[in-house]
Amino acid sequence: MAGEKNGVEFQIQKDLVKMLEYAADKYKLGDKDKALRCILDYIATDADWDEIFQKIRCIRCGPDGGWSPPNLEE
Repeated sequence: MAGEKNGVEFQIQKDLVKMLEYAADKYKLGDKDKALRCILDYIATDADWDEIFQKIRCIRCGPDGGWSPPNLEE
């Protein structure tokens, strides 16, 4: 457990909670909090912020209505 952690409350859609739980399970991270910390660490160090924050994305506007786990049969 690196560094002190602070509790933060925010709201996300149910499908994104499922996405974090899926990532935590798939990569044996322990819980969805760790999955989110991994994503935030990636954004902080390796991601292109302009690509993330200037491109408009709305996965809930599409026919699927949000995130769904990848189809493992393909």
